[in-house]
Amino acid sequence: MQPSIAILKFGNNFVEYGIPVAEYRLNPFFPQSMTTRRNFLKRSAAAVAGAALTPYLMSSAQPVRAQAASDRLRVGCVGLGGQGRGNAHDFSNLTDVVAICDLDSEFGLAQTLNNTNIGRIRDGQRQGTPDSYKDYRRVLERNDVDIVSIGTTDQWHVKIAVEALQAGKHVFCEKPLTLTIEECQLMRNAAKKFPNLKVQIGSQQRSQKDQFATACLMIRKGMLGDITKMVVDIGGGDVGGPFQKGTPPAHFDFMTWLGQCPVVEYIPQRTHGNYRWWYEYSGGKFTDWGAHHIDFAHWALNEIAEGQGPISAKPIVAEHPVEFKDGYPLVDDRFNTSHRFEISFKFANGTEMLVVSHSQDGNGILVEGTKGRIHVNRERINGRPIQDGLHRSLTEEDFTGLFNGKGFDGWHKRNFITCIKDGGLPVSDVFSHIQSMISCHLCEISVRLGRELKWDPKEEKIIGDEQAVKFVAREVRRGFEIPRV
Repeated sequence: MQPSIAILKFGNNFVEYGIPVAEYRLNPFFPQSMTTRRNFLKRSAAAVAGAALTPYLMSSAQPVRAQAASDRLRVGCVGLGGQGRGNAHDFSNLTDVVAICDLDSEFGLAQTLNNTNIGRIRDGQRQGTPDSYKDYRRVLERNDVDIVSIGTTDQWHVKIAVEALQAGKHVFCEKPLTLTIEECQLMRNAAKKFPNLKVQIGSQQRSQKDQFATACLMIRKGMLGDITKMVVDIGGGDVGGPFQKGTPPAHFDFMTWLGQCPVVEYIPQRTHGNYRWWYEYSGGKFTDWGAHHIDFAHWALNEIAEGQGPISAKPIVAEHPVEFKDGYPLVDDRFNTSHRFEISFKFANGTEMLVVSHSQDGNGILVEGTKGRIHVNRERINGRPIQDGLHRSLTEEDFTGLFNGKGFDGWHKRNFITCIKDGGLPVSDVFSHIQSMISCHLCEISVRLGRELKWDPKEEKIIGDEQAVKFVAREVRRGFEIPRV
C-alpha cells in the first residue's frame, strides 16, 4: 500500500513549507560568487563561475559580515539535534560559526546557544553569537557563509546539500547522506557539477587511525590474504509503540520538518532522536550504523568507485516490529524499521558480506581472509595478525595515501578544512560514501520485500524485479523537490 501524498491548502496558499507560497518569490539575481578574502575562497568561487544557479529563494534580510581578522572560514550550521549541536561546537574550534538554523526553537536553537560554546571563538572564549534562523534558505543566502554543516534528519540531507553547492558553499553532511538510491545519484551529479567545492561526510570512523584505518590498510595490502567473508554487526533496531498522536508544540515546525515525506499526524516519537526508526525518514540501523560499518567494508575492500559494489543482496532473516504488505507497514503509530535481520551480499570476486543485527563478536566488523582474520570496532582491533604485529609494518606514507594525500591529525573536520584550503578529496568523500550508501539502501529494500535482489553496479539498477525497482526512488511532496543539476 503506497503512502498517500497530502497537501494542506488554506485559501489560495499551499502551506507546504510552513510559509505561504506568496513568500516564495523567485529571485534570479542571487549572488553567484563567494567572498574573495583569501585565495582558497577564490578557488571555491571558481566552482560556480559560468554555472548559472537555479532561481533561488531570497529574503529581505541582508547578509551579516563577520569581522574575523584571520583565515578562519565561516560556517552555517543547519539542524541542531545532538549530532548537529556537536558539529557546531567542533566547528567553533576550527572556524567562525556565524549562523545556526533549526525548525525547533527550543530543542535546536535555544539548547545550542545555551549549552554549547559556539560562534567566533578566540582563546577558548566566545566572541559574538551566531545569528539564528528557522529557514535554512536564509543561511544559504548569506555571502559570508563558506561552509554549510548539515545535521538535519535524513530526509533533508540531499536537498540542502545540493542547494548549498548551488549557492557556492562547501558541505559537511552528517551520515547517512541519502534517503534513497536515487538520491545517491542526484548527490553524485551535484558534486561532479561543482568539483572545486568540497563535501565531507560525517563518517568519522575513517579518521580513526589505530582502528579502522589500520584495518583498512592491512586488508588492502594483503596481510589477511584474499578476503572471503565479512560479518558486519550493526546491531538491531528499536521496537516501540503504539504511540499517541497529538498536536506539535508551538516551538516546532512539524509540517516543514516532514519535508519531502507524506503529511501525517504528529507523533513525538517520529521526530528528533527517534526518527531513524521510521522508514519514512530514515533506514533504521541499515543507514544508521550501516553508514559506518558497511562503509568500512566498502573502504577496506576498495569497492568505492562508481560502478563497483555488490551484485546481490539476499535476506536470510528479515523481521519487523509491525506487519508489512508489499514493502509497507500496515500501521502508522509504531516504529517500523527492521529490528532483527541478516542479509548476505555477494561481490563479483566471490567475497561475501553479511550484515547482521547480532553476532558473537558484537558490534563491529569481522574480516576473514585466507591468511587470517581480525575484528575491528571503535574501541579496538584484534586477531592473530595483530598479535603477530603485522600492522607494525605500516608507514606514515601508507596512511597519507589512504587519507588522499593528507597527513593524519586525528580530527575528521580538520581534514575537511585542510582540503578546502589545499585541495584534494576529504577522507570521507562524497563519491566513495555513495557506494556504501547504495548497499545500505539495498539492505532496506531486500528486507522490506523479504527476497533476494539482483543488482547491476555498473548500471546502478535492480534486475528483474519491477516491484523492488519502485523503492529505488520515492514520490516527493510538492515543493520539496531536490534540484537536478
